[in-house]
Amino acid sequence: MKKGRGRTSRIRRRKLCRSSPSRGVNESYKPEFIALKKWLKARKFEDTNLIPACFPDTGRGLMSKTSLQEGQVIISLPESCLLTTDTVIRSYLGAYIAKWQPPPSPLLALCTFLVAEKHAGDQSPWKPYLEVLPKAYTCPVCLEPEVVALLPRPLEAKAREQRARVRELFTSSRGFFSSLQPLLSEAAASVFSYRAFLWAWCTVNTRAVYMKRGRRQGLSAEPDTCALAPYLDLLNHSPAVQVKAAFNEETRCYEIRTGSGCRRHEEVFICYGPHDSRRLLLENLTFGWDGPSWRLLTALKLLCLEAGEFPRWKKVLLGERISDTNEKMSLDIAQKICRYFTEEASAMLQKVSHMKDKEMALIHQLTLVETLWTEELKILRASAETLSGLQAAVRDSPTCLRWPPLLGVAPSAGCDA
Repeated sequence: MKKGRGRTSRIRRRKLCRSSPSRGVNESYKPEFIALKKWLKARKFEDTNLIPACFPDTGRGLMSKTSLQEGQVIISLPESCLLTTDTVIRSYLGAYIAKWQPPPSPLLALCTFLVAEKHAGDQSPWKPYLEVLPKAYTCPVCLEPEVVALLPRPLEAKAREQRARVRELFTSSRGFFSSLQPLLSEAAASVFSYRAFLWAWCTVNTRAVYMKRGRRQGLSAEPDTCALAPYLDLLNHSPAVQVKAAFNEETRCYEIRTGSGCRRHEEVFICYGPHDSRRLLLENLTFGWDGPSWRLLTALKLLCLEAGEFPRWKKVLLGERISDTNEKMSLDIAQKICRYFTEEASAMLQKVSHMKDKEMALIHQLTLVETLWTEELKILRASAETLSGLQAAVRDSPTCLRWPPLLGVAPSAGCDA
């Protein structure tokens, strides 16, 4: 018998896999996933590559059953499984949408359908999909006001703006919701509550895949680009992976194709773009993993111009070095700003930690905020190290320093590349 092929080796490997911190726990046996797979199979979808699993770091996701090769199609979801505006228009809502003026937006149509189908309960043909959707979300728009106040300032402002937009969409749609009363067994105001609408809005905005479509009759001219893709939307995001995702017009399926290989029993990710959590939450960054932003450094260099250097301000925008003093002053100020933000992040982490001990009902929301501040602190510390290196370079070689690490500008003549 070859080494490692015996019963003892198999047991050892199983124990090692179970103890692996990144290994997922199979959840395909759960009733909701059994029902979902039956529902999908009835719509001509049969998956052989992936299974639902719960992972220590990312929560619920999809795990590979076998090794996946680069370029392999891992999910091919038939059009009949997709929830699009066509689904809504063909449903019982179609006639009501066609009569309503001004025409509802594609987003509003999808949200309305989700709320109505959830209200239908066991009578909804989409129940198997609705059952596996999150019951609540931790998007910034869903956070309680006291939690929003703990977010990093740029993100706090974005959260408040987003919350206002969603509230306005809900308020302006109440008339349309009321027109659907003949379809409902309860008062329209009760079915289409803000809480129900917010759940539907978050479902579309966090789980939909991109699928560009032409304007549909009865809907407004706003872009129609969202499609809900049952099962496929269990994939978690990671900026480190590359995949190709698109609707295949020939097969009439939405396909996910790997950009790199994946080993058996690993979590499979989808990438929405090379963004970290804060970028996905639309925060306008001042400092990044690679140091202070170009915008920040340029603004500081302009502010640090001496009186005789003002006529050369355009050269600053082109990334040219103005003077040793200007370089040193701008880097020193950037370091002070970074230090201030670092102290603020540390203080906010302590505040969030204290609140987690007292506000158990907000534990999930506070954990999200804690994660954001922790990432903020790591980024700021990385930026501080970058700035320290640049400051040392100014002291050691002031006549040749420019800003190639961030601007990509070639060194000036006479300096070594």
